[in-house]
Amino acid sequence: MSSFVSVRNLSHTYSDGATNTVALHDISFDINKGEIIGIVGHTGSGKSTLVQHLNGLIKCEKGHIFINGEDIWENPKNISKFRYKVGLVFQYPEYQLFEETAYKDIAYGPKNMGLDENEINSRVRQAAEFVGLKDYMLDQSPFDFSGGQKRRIAIAGVLAMKPEVLILDEPSAGLDPKGRDRIFSLINAYREKTGATVIVVSHNMNDIVEVADRIMVMHRGELKEFDTPERIFESADKLKSYSLDLPAAAKIADGLRKNGVDIPKGVLSVNDLSDALLKIISKEGSIDE
Repeated sequence: MSSFVSVRNLSHTYSDGATNTVALHDISFDINKGEIIGIVGHTGSGKSTLVQHLNGLIKCEKGHIFINGEDIWENPKNISKFRYKVGLVFQYPEYQLFEETAYKDIAYGPKNMGLDENEINSRVRQAAEFVGLKDYMLDQSPFDFSGGQKRRIAIAGVLAMKPEVLILDEPSAGLDPKGRDRIFSLINAYREKTGATVIVVSHNMNDIVEVADRIMVMHRGELKEFDTPERIFESADKLKSYSLDLPAAAKIADGLRKNGVDIPKGVLSVNDLSDALLKIISKEGSIDE
């Protein structure tokens, strides 16, 4: 894999005229093409400010952002090009739906790209199919759908622009377990189908550990850790210093180990824990026989 997103010495300060608040301080990192990256951190850690820099919604004050080797602010007139390359799905994106039909909402981005009607139609229908919307649904008002369906319509609107980097800010917020599982299945499927880089922002460790290849830990505007899930979650005490916690399955696994159950290290997700327990049960069953 090659580096596709590079950030160098990025800093940002918010000012209301009377006080200054440092949101990002001297952040540098590289993300490879095709990776799924998780960004975690307590409220106010700088997560959302960081990702809004990645597609130029917030202009760099200090530092540089490169997408596939290009400095996105080298020529400010070209910033719209990078906003199509880097698609950002905000938290609760369904609140931004506004058109008369689901079709028109999904088509909004491609129309702004200046594409012809045939290409727009093709992209709308492909994106709708990808998120599980039937053709007949496209003619309905987006406000007639369930919360989970509305979110998929909003995500389809970003996918229709065919971004090379897809960023989702708290994609499972407010969804029931079924809706959550559907969203994360879409995230994995999009990466597998397109080879795109995906960045998922969340405060929920259970969500991040299910999908992320690597995880960034943000704390008070600084990038404190950037590593594999196994290394990020190997120390509960270190996470507590960032006001974070272990995933639920990892805490259960830790508790079982302390009570003498032979659970291997590196168990982080529900699937990991289930597999480990099934192996123990199978082993004990074969001994009894």
